[in-house]
Amino acid sequence: MSWTVETVPAVVSELEALPTALRAKMVRLFEVVENVGIEGLRAPHARHLEGRLWEVRVRADRAIARGIYVTAAGRRLVVLHVFAKKSRKTPLRALVTARQRMRQVTT
Repeated sequence: MSWTVETVPAVVSELEALPTALRAKMVRLFEVVENVGIEGLRAPHARHLEGRLWEVRVRADRAIARGIYVTAAGRRLVVLHVFAKKSRKTPLRALVTARQRMRQVTT
């Protein structure tokens, strides 16, 4: 059984707000998951944050973006939040948003 990548509704507009190069790289990593499986996401492109939360990490044109995701039943990767990163650490606000959206995802 292969993996599927899903997004919560707000992620569509968050992806569209990213610069083109960052958006393309992030979408490409999600395509890797669908084609190869979650095992295709390894460092430096994926990192564990806390509990069930993980992040996809992309860099392009001196800019950085992150996509916070969780895995769910049925071999699903659910993207909870996408944002352009401006500081060294993942912002607390991004984690709060991802946690709130995770509660809405059926596992």
